[in-house]
Formats: sequence, C-alpha cells, structure tokens
Amino acid sequence: MYAPELIDTAAIPGGGQLRLMRYGPEFSIEFGEDELMGSQAPQSEQALAELAFRRLGKRADRVLIGGLGMGFTLGAALAVFPTHTRIVVAELVPQVVVWANGPLAHLFSDYLSDPRVTIAVRDVHDVIAGAPGGFDAILLDVDNGPDGFIHPANDRLYCNWGLRDAHAALRPGGVLAIWSAYPDDAFVTRLEGAGFLVEETIIPDSGNAERSPYTIWLAARVEHAAFG
Repeated sequence: MYAPELIDTAAIPGGGQLRLMRYGPEFSIEFGEDELMGSQAPQSEQALAELAFRRLGKRADRVLIGGLGMGFTLGAALAVFPTHTRIVVAELVPQVVVWANGPLAHLFSDYLSDPRVTIAVRDVHDVIAGAPGGFDAILLDVDNGPDGFIHPANDRLYCNWGLRDAHAALRPGGVLAIWSAYPDDAFVTRLEGAGFLVEETIIPDSGNAERSPYTIWLAARVEHAAFG
C-alpha cells in the first residue's frame, strides 16, 4: 500500500476542485472522496472509443471526445479510427491539459501532437450545441455517470433537451457513447425519447474485482436499424 501524494490541484470553472494524486507508480484524478479516473485500469475508458468505432467503422470523419482525463479514450480513438478521422477533445478544466503535458505526459505518449487531434478548452455541451450535424461520434466521459456530479452545468448533457442537442450534432448514423460508473434505466429511457437506439455494455473493472462494473451506452442516431 502506497502513501498518497498530492501532485497538484485544479479549479473547476463554476466551483469545486480536482486533485491529481500519486500512489506509488499509479496516478489518480479525484473529486472530493471519489476517484474519477485511475491510471491502473484504463480498459473501460478505452472501450468507449472502441465500441463507437465498431459501430461506425471507417466512415467516421469527425469525432468529439468530452473529457481529456488521462488520455485513455483519446489514445484508443487514435488507435482504432482511420487516419482521415479528425478528433476534437473538449476539456473544461485548463489544468487537466497542463497535467497531460506534465506529470501525466508518460500516459499520453504523442497523442497531443498528433495532427488529427485538436484540444478545445471549452464546455463540451457548448461544442455540441454549436455544431449541428458536425460529428460522426460523440464520446462523453466527463462525470461519474449521467448527472452533473463534477460540474452542475453538465446536467445539460443528460437532460431531455441536452440529448436532443447531441442527436442534432450527430450526422445520420452517428453514435453518442457515454461512460458511467453505474447503470441508470431512467437515462436509457431519456436516450430513447431523444430518438436514439440504445445498446448497453457492461465493462468489469480489471483493476479491482470488488468494484461494481462500469456501464457504456452506445446510442445511435438511426431511424430504422438494429444493433448486431
């Protein structure tokens, strides 16, 4: 068991604070008493991009990632999407980008210098609302689930009209993928009410067998189709 070491803190616009912690060789981004992301178990964040790619294939031209985190979703997106795909990462907290170029640079490899990548220090909701028909995929990992846990304004992402904004921001056949630390049947109902066809995938926590598995919702903007 390693003693916790505080590396840095980051103010969240609108209130609150993130902490970057180190436990021996591993890093953790924390909010209050909750770990938002740890470097020891990246599989569920990587699956967010991998599942979206399986649905879209090589036809994806433009992908939006909400939340930079430790770069796991971005790295997976760069690995699986074709070289013509352009990836926009919207990160609300400027200091998280600083961490990516500093104490977490070993996790990011050369992702941030990849010409396919654009980092936008903006609220991802504003990016979505300002880009109707702008994306083939939107990948969201900005909270611990479909509520404004970290940033209260993030409730806009998960409410009925926020989901309609996401639906409008997707091109026909596009996919909204959302990471969550827990299941939420009411949220699935809201996704369906916004016009999405929804598939739910459960991802075990490979770093902690006792922790509840993660949930990824893959919500497709399709009129008459089925997953398979």
